[in-house]
Amino acid sequence: MSTREDIFRWQQSLAAERNAAALYQAIADAEPQSAAAQLYLKLADTERRHAAHWEQKLQAAGIAVSPVRLQWRTRVLSWLARRFGAGFVLPTLAEIERDAGAEYAGDADRVVQGMARDERGHARMFRALAEGNQLASGEVARLEGRHRATGGNALRAAVLGANDGLLSNFSLIMGVAGAQVASGTIVVTGMAGLVAGACSMALGEWLSVQSARELYGHQIKIEANELAETPEEEKEELALIYQAKGLPAAEARRLADHLLSDPTQALDTLAREELGIDPKELGGSAWEAAGASFLLFAVGAVLPLLPFFFTHGMSGVLWSAGASAAGLFTLGAAITLMTGRSALWSGLRQVLIGLAAAALTYGLGRLVGGQLS
Repeated sequence: MSTREDIFRWQQSLAAERNAAALYQAIADAEPQSAAAQLYLKLADTERRHAAHWEQKLQAAGIAVSPVRLQWRTRVLSWLARRFGAGFVLPTLAEIERDAGAEYAGDADRVVQGMARDERGHARMFRALAEGNQLASGEVARLEGRHRATGGNALRAAVLGANDGLLSNFSLIMGVAGAQVASGTIVVTGMAGLVAGACSMALGEWLSVQSARELYGHQIKIEANELAETPEEEKEELALIYQAKGLPAAEARRLADHLLSDPTQALDTLAREELGIDPKELGGSAWEAAGASFLLFAVGAVLPLLPFFFTHGMSGVLWSAGASAAGLFTLGAAITLMTGRSALWSGLRQVLIGLAAAALTYGLGRLVGGQLS
């Protein structure tokens, strides 16, 4: 006899499998590489097979199966994959599959255990792709560079950059407002905090990326010298790398010999495979990274400041707190694209932390401001 908890769990599993199938289908449709597209189509078929199992369970229990409804996360990830490529969402896909395998782990049903193995296998594959590994097939070289995991990190950095700007300037403004100074003083302080924080973030990002570029350039020079002095050793190292990725030894040696036979692509291949570096990008532009950091921090920092341009006193404090709470909730929910957790819980958690920090600085401002006055 099926319990209410069983039916609810089956419905949740059905929704998750349907959304996974739709996501992989969307990625396959957007993937220009035929081998990679076939991989995502195969994953979509697997998820559809899983969904069919839960449909049958529900129908056997006399429960009507509702039409497919795509979750907001599925829609967003599908759009990101179409816009920026599959590599942008690979870290998130690994988390989704890992969580799905964990949910099935406690079920004794033999079919469900098979699903759990499928999901764990998918998670391992996505983690390997996210770390820069490629498919174990004859098209390894052609697929090189298609699945770097910079996308998930870039999305995380964007959310965290805006969150830093919002939370730091919100706390700063509340501290000054707690001292009961004039609205003009609050605005000047908020603007100073925005500019100072954004410049600090931009400079830190510029130094980080520029240092990485210089390090990568140095490593590529070393690799070029080794290629010129000991080409056979480099060829053997490359063959071992491809064997570690799953190619048979003979095929790995043939692939390494072919790739290093062309001087124009030999160094490029070694840099990508041995060092994990794209020689054309070297980690990206330091100026672009600095500009993005400045902008993201400023966007977050301006939110708690805006109300004080139109109102003052306690009204300004309340409007600032409300605007900041809305921004914190949005950013907390956005990070669930990577974590796969509840958007409501993550958003509320972010709001509670932000309001607690602001309340602390507001109280400190009242205390210090009263003493100074």
